[in-house]
Amino acid sequence: MNPTDPTSSGNEQRQQVARIADAVRRRVLEHTLKHNGGYLSQACSSAELLATLYLRVMRLGPSQAPLTPRPFAGVPAADNPHAFTGADYNGPKAPDLDRFIFSPVHYALVLYSLLIELGRLGPDALDAFNRDGSTVELIGAEHSPGHEVTAGSLAQAISQAGGIALARRLRGEPGRVWVFMSDGEFQEGQTWEAFAALTHHRIGNLGVYIDANAQQCDGAMDEVSTIEPLAERLRAFGAEVHEVDGHDSDALTAAAEGFGNGDRPLAVIARTDPCRGIERMRERAPKLHYVRFKSDAEFKAYEQLLYKMRAQEASANAASHTASSQTTLGHTG
Repeated sequence: MNPTDPTSSGNEQRQQVARIADAVRRRVLEHTLKHNGGYLSQACSSAELLATLYLRVMRLGPSQAPLTPRPFAGVPAADNPHAFTGADYNGPKAPDLDRFIFSPVHYALVLYSLLIELGRLGPDALDAFNRDGSTVELIGAEHSPGHEVTAGSLAQAISQAGGIALARRLRGEPGRVWVFMSDGEFQEGQTWEAFAALTHHRIGNLGVYIDANAQQCDGAMDEVSTIEPLAERLRAFGAEVHEVDGHDSDALTAAAEGFGNGDRPLAVIARTDPCRGIERMRERAPKLHYVRFKSDAEFKAYEQLLYKMRAQEASANAASHTASSQTTLGHTG
């Protein structure tokens, strides 16, 4: 399914986003349990957002990369012809297709899980997660699946994306550039410098989706360094701004309708819940950035939650298969 598929109804797309978002959270929880630690709240907040981008907003071609992630081949350099990026998991770099730049690279496990659910990455790809010599890194880099640039210092990606978007405009390419960011990156001065440059150069083919979960590594955003009122500040810089429920796929999709023909960058502030789908995490608030289990009892409680999520997912998949079969019979009867 893709945003230009005329056979996909809004309801079908909405259901698929919800199913995949739940599967992403389940998969990230599995690996958080497996490694006794992980960026779990990021999956809770961004699953619908990222699924909507891939399924309903971005115009991407099929993956050009192997289902089994390639081993690390060294950093890009003039004398290293074997280096590569993970951008080919997002399809070919064709003039009419979009480009995707993934900024908060500590969300990497969320992106890998999504790529698996979409069939762009193999189901066993996470077997190499965080191993020496693997590209499936805990903190993604330019060679990691789904990544195109290194953005380990938060806020670098938006600047790199701006250069890509300007080059595409100068070439006359109709494809757009999309950036996924976290709200914590707006505590970085480089982010605001980038938006100043984007609006000055009238980069109207770059859209930014922001996971505004109100959390950062040291706790709640408003207690560490507030960025609000974010919408008004971005408008003051000259961006086109929409503020939506980040778990509402229809609202996320509508914010991008018609985008790409103007002369202003788009900023979609997606207000999200860092505990969506895993209510137990509220006990940890406001320290939600990285989950590490503190006791056997806590580990077992999350393990029981995983069993429940698996059962719910199996039931939902069975119901979806039944409905699909009935629809097919109705069309052929």
